[in-house]
Amino acid sequence: MRIAICGGGPAGLYFAALWKKRHPESEVCVYEQNPAGATWGFGVVFSDGALKFLHDDDPETHDLLTPEMQTWRDMTVVHRGEAVTIDGVGFSSIGRLKLLQLLQERALAVGAELHFDTVIHGVGDLPEADLIIAADGINSVVRQGFEGDFQSSMSYMPNKFAWYGVKKPFDTLTQTFVETEFGPFNAHHYRYEPNMSTFIVECAKETWLNAGFATMSDEDSRQLCSHIFADALSGKPLVANKSSWRNFPLLWNERWSHLNMVLLGDALHTAHFSIGSGTRLAMEDVIALVKALEVDAGDMPAALARYEADRRPIVENIVAAATQSGRWYEDFGAHMNMTPIEFGHNYMTRSGRVDDDRLRQLAPEFMAKFDAWQA
Repeated sequence: MRIAICGGGPAGLYFAALWKKRHPESEVCVYEQNPAGATWGFGVVFSDGALKFLHDDDPETHDLLTPEMQTWRDMTVVHRGEAVTIDGVGFSSIGRLKLLQLLQERALAVGAELHFDTVIHGVGDLPEADLIIAADGINSVVRQGFEGDFQSSMSYMPNKFAWYGVKKPFDTLTQTFVETEFGPFNAHHYRYEPNMSTFIVECAKETWLNAGFATMSDEDSRQLCSHIFADALSGKPLVANKSSWRNFPLLWNERWSHLNMVLLGDALHTAHFSIGSGTRLAMEDVIALVKALEVDAGDMPAALARYEADRRPIVENIVAAATQSGRWYEDFGAHMNMTPIEFGHNYMTRSGRVDDDRLRQLAPEFMAKFDAWQA
């Protein structure tokens, strides 16, 4: 089978490596517009549950990635300068560039062809293929050429956010909330290397306007954000990498395939970064597509239909939880009149997937403190 993959991010590279290893007779080519060593952003995070799926479905990739990961058992919510520890909420993280490099090496080792610095304007630029995989992210040229056929829809969440890094390790995945003269700000931050962390700044549009970000350069924005979070950053400056202000896009496609084209990862769906599931979803999409193609070998329409039927309910559930979590951030300032312990509980139950009984199982030490506070 001839497979053309548009996009050399985690989804595209992972499919190339996994499929080519299991089907060495296939011709697998990846086309990526950026150089091999380029990426945006800083680190990506995986929950313990996300790593468990990888361990169960693809232990080889799990064992390749985990030695390069930073791990921790708790998370922290900082409110009014007080750190509230939520025990038992385990996460791991890895630098986005390191993740890409590992997947590139694995794809090349099994014989996939990787074409970098190759701009694809549409499916007409791709060579003839039995299967075209759109793994080219939110701005997928494959999807955009057939949006009516995929029944694509896009909307944007109202909050503004900017993705930075900082040369400072944090002990856990941390949510820091601060009140300023402009309005409330939040930062999502976690280490992905021993001395480097992701640091995402988020605020409501009104706060963003009050601070003057609308007319500010990216450099001035970086400096002001560094000042706003000076305490959390221990005075260290934020590091930029295409760190412009954005609104989070909510992308969905009612149809996951059209003709011999199929969507993966952010080309198919987005999940708000507050639950850390974007890369996880992309890699799970790959595993589901590989399984479907193997079950219905030789029948492409049946395989693509199986991929969507098997995967869709799972994705819908995670995306719904991520969107509900993202909606909480739209009004996080309204919750900041709570005490730190109450605020931490409100934060942990924001997605609707975790109630008090479940939280007692996940975080017994935190809930003992919360129950004592309630009493």
